[in-house]
Amino acid sequence: MTVAAPELVADEVDLLRRLLPLPGARVADIGCGPAQISRRLLEEGLVRSVAALDVDRVQHARNLAAPPLAGLAFVLAGADAIPFPDASFDVALMFKSLHHVPAGRLDAALAEIARVLAPGGLLYVSEPVFAGPFNELMRLFHDEEAVRAAALAALRRAAERGVLQAVEERRFETPIAFRDFDDFVERMVRVTHTDLAVDGARLEAVRRRFEPHMGPAGARFLRPMRVNLMRRPAP
Repeated sequence: MTVAAPELVADEVDLLRRLLPLPGARVADIGCGPAQISRRLLEEGLVRSVAALDVDRVQHARNLAAPPLAGLAFVLAGADAIPFPDASFDVALMFKSLHHVPAGRLDAALAEIARVLAPGGLLYVSEPVFAGPFNELMRLFHDEEAVRAAALAALRRAAERGVLQAVEERRFETPIAFRDFDDFVERMVRVTHTDLAVDGARLEAVRRRFEPHMGPAGARFLRPMRVNLMRRPAP
């Protein structure tokens, strides 16, 4: 496995183009959220089809209510129980979603993903690195150090056990910007996939940490990320 130096990636779809065999691919977007990347892959003609999976019932309902797109199917399901036959996909994507899988189900989830990948198919896992100013802001109300470490450990176990082969680990930084603190709260605190239950005092502490980052164009951060590229072993 090679480890590349960090780079600035403003648009992660550009990284997907470089790392994955997208043309004609059958894709599973696992933990798709609002499925922006799923839609882009199809709208730009980069893949054949996308099954977009999520366990968040609120977001799933929103996805179903959005304008339909040829080749895009929304499925209420998680990584540990994917309702598709063996070898249904050429590529599986997980954007900031592996660490949301319960720790006790991570090994089963990676085995399930390997099952639905065709032999030689690739799993692309993009996860935030627990470091940097944006992380320090987020951890005031949503500390993910343990769950992110568990997700990375599960990937390494999958490689050690031969469930998936480690192909590449790549670090990069991606910009994230907010118009103001209200925009930050709407996008990062009032999420439907996790009950953060941030009280007034905690929110005020977050505001005090956020405000020094504000400038004429809002608050801008560089978020460190890690991509692990894994392959289902061929027979």
